[in-house]
Amino acid sequence: MRRFQHDTAKIESESKTSSEPHRSRVLIVDNHPLFRHGLATLINAEPDLVACCEAASAPSALETMRTCPSDVAVLDIPLPGMRGLELIKAMKGEQPDLPILMLSRHDDSLYALRALRAGALGYVTKREALTNVLLALRKVLKGEIYLSPRFSERLVFQATHYIGGNIDSSLNRLTNRELEVIELLGRGLGTKDVASELHLSVKTIETHRAHIKEKLSFRNANELVRFAVEWVVQREPD
Repeated sequence: MRRFQHDTAKIESESKTSSEPHRSRVLIVDNHPLFRHGLATLINAEPDLVACCEAASAPSALETMRTCPSDVAVLDIPLPGMRGLELIKAMKGEQPDLPILMLSRHDDSLYALRALRAGALGYVTKREALTNVLLALRKVLKGEIYLSPRFSERLVFQATHYIGGNIDSSLNRLTNRELEVIELLGRGLGTKDVASELHLSVKTIETHRAHIKEKLSFRNANELVRFAVEWVVQREPD
């Protein structure tokens, strides 16, 4: 009799488990613990999604990806150890089929385009995360591209109305690393601080600065920094 009760309980347990809906596993990579917690809470409230693991830096993101199987990854752009655009390439190099969604404070179609070129399937800004991130996650999980309507309109306009003197079209000449350098300069970091932030030598940063000056036709370092500051300020969320 006890054997029968045990088997019945086992069958009921298996039936309950099999009836539970599949939940896609989400890896969250962001260096702000409160944001990670808020995003995980939002995701875990959904019947088809679960925040399975978190990481606060690029190195820990790569290690977590290897040890915690995930169906999709959500990344920010500024991360300790490696910037998000480079992290996309590193993650896709190890797991080419892993869908990646960029969730960034940069409200900028230039970064959105760079993220897609690096291998991401979607781009959402943090200030629209509450309304769009769940839709974006489900889109990229199906292998579809997701951009907010605002970004889509901007990218179509840029593709069909190229203007040589346009700021964004000028910045398109820069590599991802050069774009990172000019952003950090615009945030007030000196050459040594930029080198430390990107884990590169001062000489390498100086070389990047020289290339930026040449590509954007700046006469001196002051013009470059002034432009960088203005560009960063223009793109800060309200």
